[in-house]
Amino acid sequence: MRKEEKMLLDCDFDNEAKIVHVDTRKIISGKKEYSDIDIILDREVSHTLSLYALKYFESINKKTINNYKIASICGDKIYTSLLLKKNNIANLKTLIAFSAQSARDAITEIGFPCVIKPPVGSWGRMIAKINDMDAAEAILEHKSFIPGNNHSIFYIQEYVEKPGRDIRAFAIEETTICAIYRNSDHWITNTSRGGNATNCQVTGEIQDLCSKASNAIGKGLLAIDLIETDDGLKIVELNHKMEFRNSIDITGVNIPRLTLEYALGQS
Repeated sequence: MRKEEKMLLDCDFDNEAKIVHVDTRKIISGKKEYSDIDIILDREVSHTLSLYALKYFESINKKTINNYKIASICGDKIYTSLLLKKNNIANLKTLIAFSAQSARDAITEIGFPCVIKPPVGSWGRMIAKINDMDAAEAILEHKSFIPGNNHSIFYIQEYVEKPGRDIRAFAIEETTICAIYRNSDHWITNTSRGGNATNCQVTGEIQDLCSKASNAIGKGLLAIDLIETDDGLKIVELNHKMEFRNSIDITGVNIPRLTLEYALGQS
């Protein structure tokens, strides 16, 4: 378990509800031991295990947070981008290609520099900034020899020069409860990659954009990554299993407690 899961299990929660850890490695479908569980709060790290476990629990009429639909959309950057575009929600220009040749054409259309990411992934891993066609061709060739659909479908996004930071906002349903700046001299600002977190005031613009995204995705619990551009804030990614260890003290918001209160309110 990560620190977040331990914080949820250890949360000083004035309620008679019992919080237990369900280990996905020990799940066997059809067993009756889950009959006394009312709500499943998904914190599984593996995206694949998460989706199958959610689908199983929903098949036996368990309430899941976030549910399978939200997890399947947020866990795949392609699905997320398509949904944001369909709902006219401000996000970065993104092109999806289905071959190395079409990816080369997409990169040319977006222009340099641009960013290429695997459709499924987190913590800023396996992403690259492409500065010229030589780099593009090298990366595309490299990806063509990596097995699996995650590298044969190409997710290409415009690069925006950050002001040394981006924003992560935390939303419950359609309300943004707090936000942080992720500060770094590097273009990748993830705190898992060394970014420094500081408090970010939740402005009307942040609340409005996060509310639109939350409603489009199906509400639930979301961490929404935003970037400041000349045209205002735009969404970079949606995350359905928020990591909050670095955000509680600097925002003063007890995110694990609010998470559990929300979960119990769904029963």
